[in-house]
Amino acid sequence: MTGTNTSNLPDGTGSAGAGVVAPSVGVVIPTHDRPELLRAAIASVRGQEYDGTVRIVVVYDRAEPDRTLAADDVTVVANTRTPGLAGARNTGIRALSEVDGPVDLVAFCDDDDAWLPGKLTAQVAALAAHPGAEFATCAIEVAYDGVTHPRLAGTDVVVLDDLARSRMAMLHASTFLVRRTALADDRIGLVAEDAPGSQNEDYDLLLRAARRRPIAHVDRPLVHVRWGRGSFFAREYRTKIASLTWMLDRHPELSACRAGSARVYGQLACWHAAAGDRRTAVRWARRSLRRNPGEPRAAIALAAAARLVSVESVLGTLHRRGRGI
Repeated sequence: MTGTNTSNLPDGTGSAGAGVVAPSVGVVIPTHDRPELLRAAIASVRGQEYDGTVRIVVVYDRAEPDRTLAADDVTVVANTRTPGLAGARNTGIRALSEVDGPVDLVAFCDDDDAWLPGKLTAQVAALAAHPGAEFATCAIEVAYDGVTHPRLAGTDVVVLDDLARSRMAMLHASTFLVRRTALADDRIGLVAEDAPGSQNEDYDLLLRAARRRPIAHVDRPLVHVRWGRGSFFAREYRTKIASLTWMLDRHPELSACRAGSARVYGQLACWHAAAGDRRTAVRWARRSLRRNPGEPRAAIALAAAARLVSVESVLGTLHRRGRGI
């Protein structure tokens, strides 16, 4: 993998210079029985024009590993931690330290997503341009029902207040690039394996990272994200509710932010309505409107509770525009 030379700054210090070796990158790709999409994800990582060493760890979660994928740059393992996405990612992170020595940077790519050309080089350069930064993201393009929409953040630095106010969906897990040393327990830490259904574990990681230091962001769509009706989590409303409650308990900054809490309360209202719990949906919608009278999720939940619309139909319309609830 060749391309523009970038700085090797494993500890967040130093500056780019001629002859400096680009930092090594380990890419964790969790998977569960999606072989064709997985091969496309691997190809998109291999297709990066990047000067440094790139190693891939494919982690099979609750599925038999396909050992034929193993190669000099690809290690195939089974998830040995908590079943689910979070445990699979942590299995991959640990594996990266055991194969040919630890890498400088850790990246994620979901098995149904693809990195676009220039993604890795741009993010490594962003880390070098923000002294002390431990975490980098980039914008995405969302593909749903044959239509693709870019999702941009409008900034090159993301701070904790930004993430408390908004989920910032363009900061997708497949865009994450993190200094491996920052994933130590006394720093950001690993992916939270107690997240219900491994949902919101990526948002939790972003908030923990932003608590420590601002996140460097490349505001160009450099990851192709597929939203499909066949998502493993599409209809697990009770799990969505549990994961949002878990987030509120874990991150007081969400409740402290009027816009952020209204958003989360509105989401809870929507998922309760989708699950058929109309009374609880109305209660959460009212809480949301008290925090922000203009919160659209509360209005969606109230309409769904009154059986004027269904949450799924609204969600389908939003997805076609590259948006979500």
